[in-house]
Amino acid sequence: MEQNEKEQLNQTEENTVSNNDQTTEDSATENSQENTNQPINYEAKIAELNDKYLRLYSEFDNYRKRTIKEKSDIIRTAGEDVFKAIIPSIDDFERAIKANESVTEVEPIKEGISLIYHKLKLACTQKGLEPIESIGKPFDVDVMESITNIPAPSEDMKGKVIDEVEKGYKLGDKVIRFAKVVVGN
Repeated sequence: MEQNEKEQLNQTEENTVSNNDQTTEDSATENSQENTNQPINYEAKIAELNDKYLRLYSEFDNYRKRTIKEKSDIIRTAGEDVFKAIIPSIDDFERAIKANESVTEVEPIKEGISLIYHKLKLACTQKGLEPIESIGKPFDVDVMESITNIPAPSEDMKGKVIDEVEKGYKLGDKVIRFAKVVVGN
C-alpha cells in the first residue's frame, strides 16, 4: 500500500512539472507574438517624449520668470502700507511748521507736536511696531545693547537697566533696532 501511494505521488509531481514547463513555453510564445505583431516606432516615441520635455521646460521657465517678477513687485511695494500710514503725520508736521511761523505762544506748539507724535506712534503700532521696555528690567543681549556700565544705585539694580539712551523696537518677533542702555554693575 505504501508503494502505491509513493507511485501516485511521483506521478502527480511529474504532471505538475510538465504542466509548468508547458505554461512557461506558452507565455513566451504569446509575448514574442505580441512583440512581432506591434512593432515599436522609436522615432515617434522619441519625438513625443522630446515634445513633452520641451513643453514642461517651457512651463517651468515661465513659472520661474513669473515668480521672480512677483517677488520683485512685492519687495518694491512692501513698505507701501507703512508709508500710507505715515504720510498723514508728515502732512501734520508741514502744517505745524507753517503755523509756527506766526504763533507767539509756546503752549499750542507743544500741544500740536504732542498730537502729531501720538498720531505717528499709533500708525506705527497698528503696523506691528512695538517698543522694547527696558528700564528696570534685567539686561537681555537678545534685545538690548549695553552702551556702558555704571555702579548700581542699589543692590537689587545690579545687572538691570538703569537708563535708556535709545529706545529699541520690535516688528512682530523680530528686533529691528536694539535698545541702547546703561546697565548697573
